[in-house]
Amino acid sequence: MSMAAFEKDHLAKLLKAYSNSDLLIHDIASVHAKLLFIHPFREGNGRIARILANTMALRYSGRVLNFELITKERFEEYVIAVQKAADKDYTPMEEIVRLIFEGA
Repeated sequence: MSMAAFEKDHLAKLLKAYSNSDLLIHDIASVHAKLLFIHPFREGNGRIARILANTMALRYSGRVLNFELITKERFEEYVIAVQKAADKDYTPMEEIVRLIFEGA
C-alpha cells in the first residue's frame, strides 16, 4: 500500500467527530497499525505513527495517549498486534490503544 492509498482509503474516511470512544479507539488502532505495516519511511516510522495516533486522540477527544504504558513487558504484545493487523485483525491493537487511551 502506498501513502497515497493510505490517505485515500483510510485517513480521508475518518469521521469529522466521534461520539463513541470505542469507534475512535478502533480508528486510532487501525490507522496506527496500517501506517506501521506499510513502513513508508526509511527511519522514524514508529515516531510518525505515534504522532499521528496522538494527533487523532487529541483532535477527537482532547486527550493524548500514554505510550509509556507500553512497557518492555508489553512490547511483545504491541509487535504481535502490528503483525495481526497485516491480516486485518485490529483487535489486539485496539486493546493496546484502549490501555494507552484510558490509562492516559
